[in-house]
Amino acid sequence: MQSMIILYVVLFAIMYVFFILPKSRQQKAQNKFLTEIKKGDQVVTQAGIVGRITKIEDLVVELQLDSKSFIKILKSSISREGSESLRDKYQLEL
Repeated sequence: MQSMIILYVVLFAIMYVFFILPKSRQQKAQNKFLTEIKKGDQVVTQAGIVGRITKIEDLVVELQLDSKSFIKILKSSISREGSESLRDKYQLEL
């Protein structure tokens, strides 16, 4: 009986280390990133849209896609920071 309990504890510890802990770290990093974004940053949304931030409200961000196109998105839909290499690779005018 004790060996079964030990086995369950070990399995739970392994699951925690390999599944729960990395997801928690990733979520903390994403939350930190979202709090640090500012006007002028280039970002990529979860849908793959690349744009430059022109306005930040509480939950909504306005992105400039090109010289005349602007969209409003939820701040939580920003997945990562865009980079100069993305802009150069696809010749984006932002």
